[in-house]
Amino acid sequence: MKDMLFSIFPDENFIDLSLYQFGWERCVPSHAFGPAARNHFLFHYIISGTGTLIANNSSKQSIPYQIKSGQGFMIFPNQINTYIADQNLPWEYVWIEFDGLRVKEALSVAGFTADTPVYHAHSYELREIMRDEMLYIAQHGNMPPFHLIGHTYLFLDALTRSISGMKLSKGGRLRDFYVREAVTYIEQNFQNAISVEDIADNCGLNRCYFGKIFKASTGKTPQEFLLNYRMTKAAELLKLTKLSIGNISKAVGYDNQLHFSRAFKHIYGNSPRDWRNQNQMTKIQAP
Repeated sequence: MKDMLFSIFPDENFIDLSLYQFGWERCVPSHAFGPAARNHFLFHYIISGTGTLIANNSSKQSIPYQIKSGQGFMIFPNQINTYIADQNLPWEYVWIEFDGLRVKEALSVAGFTADTPVYHAHSYELREIMRDEMLYIAQHGNMPPFHLIGHTYLFLDALTRSISGMKLSKGGRLRDFYVREAVTYIEQNFQNAISVEDIADNCGLNRCYFGKIFKASTGKTPQEFLLNYRMTKAAELLKLTKLSIGNISKAVGYDNQLHFSRAFKHIYGNSPRDWRNQNQMTKIQAP
């Protein structure tokens, strides 16, 4: 039996959720990868064995994490990391590199951050579903893109629910309903001049109360979420289309191109033009 499966996803035209590369590996003792950084989110689930992840936290400090079977770890875009299989009990893992408009917020709700990258499932059943979806994707790299993206949605659903399922308070279900309503409203209206008041009114909530439950669920204020959503959408358009900066500015709700460029640089650290020049197709390395 092979000790590694590796595939590169052939289609980058999926915006809400996309794959980049995925696979499975039974590592040799002390097998190491890194230090390296990724352009997208990269999740490993440990099927057996153990090892160490060394990853930069939000303060750019290198933090070691011991991770064993039944756990996993999330690597964030542009995060420097190294991971090393144990010398005596090396790990076997399956991985998926993915990204998209819905991903950052979904992972934030689930509790993943650069300071908390380790996966601990609260639901054994959902953890097994997630693992099976990851293995299916790794073993069927020759299937059509829509088929693989469908299974990636099932993976992401099981991943987030297996973590967050036990974190909901008594009012969690109603709170999550309002947050989903707000996110849907943003997705459908981000290109318009909407305000936090508009989002709260759409949910039928007081603006102050809405802001509190939204931040409690997503870790961001409604203003921050809307800004991040618009800029993520803008980044996808910059990467996947040849639209002018001015047209992209209008497409994400900014009539003033200068205001758009300032907002984009605030999130990504570069102007839209420079970011586009630096984020063309690049060769993807295997883990």
